[in-house]
Amino acid sequence: MTIKSKQTRLFLVLASFFVSNAILAEFIGVKIFTVEGSLGIAKFDINLFGVKDLSYNMSAGVLTWPLIFIMTDIINEYFGVRQVRFLSVLTCFLILYAFLIVGLAINLSPADFWINQNIKGKPIDMDLAFSGVFGQGMWIIAGSIIAFLIGQMVDVLLFHKIKKITGENALWLRATGSTLVSQFIDSFVVIFIAFYINPQYNWSWQMVAAIGLVNYTYKFIVALLMTPFLYVTHNLIDRYLGKELAHKMTSEAAV
Repeated sequence: MTIKSKQTRLFLVLASFFVSNAILAEFIGVKIFTVEGSLGIAKFDINLFGVKDLSYNMSAGVLTWPLIFIMTDIINEYFGVRQVRFLSVLTCFLILYAFLIVGLAINLSPADFWINQNIKGKPIDMDLAFSGVFGQGMWIIAGSIIAFLIGQMVDVLLFHKIKKITGENALWLRATGSTLVSQFIDSFVVIFIAFYINPQYNWSWQMVAAIGLVNYTYKFIVALLMTPFLYVTHNLIDRYLGKELAHKMTSEAAV
């Protein structure tokens, strides 16, 4: 089968980028990095709800999640709510599939020569390192998937509600506005499931609220900074499709 239509090619590219970034976010998300340290600035030491000395320690998954939300809005703009919902559900199944395969890989018996490795002059138990990096807990996996699905559903619905008011104008408002709301929900849902109701951690609601709010302020700033990228992507797609086809697709997607 030859894929000739511009619409189909565009959807394949956007969908592939959407799914791959979501799966990447899950696997690199096990690393927690310091934003201040990465920028070479002093830690902020924020105090919220009685929780002291908070700083911007973020999951590395934040590197790709802003791109996922932008892809959500782009796909929503040209292909509509149904396609975003389909991709979101498909992505969740693919994430579960990926973790299932990783779980099987973790339980394979390691070769003796592979276990003890010397990396940068330090002895490393490769099997233990592999399990530690890829063996994320089920609570964290469940929290991230549920937060992703809820955030996506809120994003697509709010996007179209704003578009009904603004029409074809104010792309930044419907895209950035829907992203800011969905990321607010995402920030708290994943922490609530992974650390509040998880008996292994049993965080207080003050801890959940404080860390969720700190994380959201980071995502808020990044979402605003990504707005120019949204317009660049939108213009490139319009040029690829042509003005007439692009207008037809966005009109049909809005129905």
